[in-house]
Amino acid sequence: MGTAGQPAKFLYVMHNSETPLSCFALFEGGPFLAADPNFDVLMAKLKGHFQNAKGHKVESRGTRYLYCDFLVKVGTVTMGSSARGISVEVEYCPCVVPSDCWNLMKEFMVSFLGPHAPELPSAFTAKPDGLYSPAEGADTMAQYLELFGKVRKQQVASGGSMR
Repeated sequence: MGTAGQPAKFLYVMHNSETPLSCFALFEGGPFLAADPNFDVLMAKLKGHFQNAKGHKVESRGTRYLYCDFLVKVGTVTMGSSARGISVEVEYCPCVVPSDCWNLMKEFMVSFLGPHAPELPSAFTAKPDGLYSPAEGADTMAQYLELFGKVRKQQVASGGSMR
């Protein structure tokens, strides 16, 4: 919620089943916070300072697969109660510098996604040190935030229904 003369800043509170004892708060294009699950309680107490975006809950639920050194998570992206897309998360576990192993990851993804395999995500290119830390959660949550933003825009562009 913005104050007079300031644009509204959106704070996204996110949860990840890979880190059940953490809660993540991200400002769009800004800082990131990892907290314990009681962060939701704190946000409820601060509801006078933040406006909750009702009906904008987006989530991805699915299955986790381990194939050799690759971790693959395939999920259904839902907004409210309706399915809006499919998410595919791929991690090459031995590597923490995505640009060093991107060609290998891309080749692996092309094997099952074909021409729909993505280019190097902006979350990787924006990091000066190139290090990626899935355990920390910030990079993964930033990518999900980007994906969910696309889902929301698709919802608005289609007038509330999938085409």
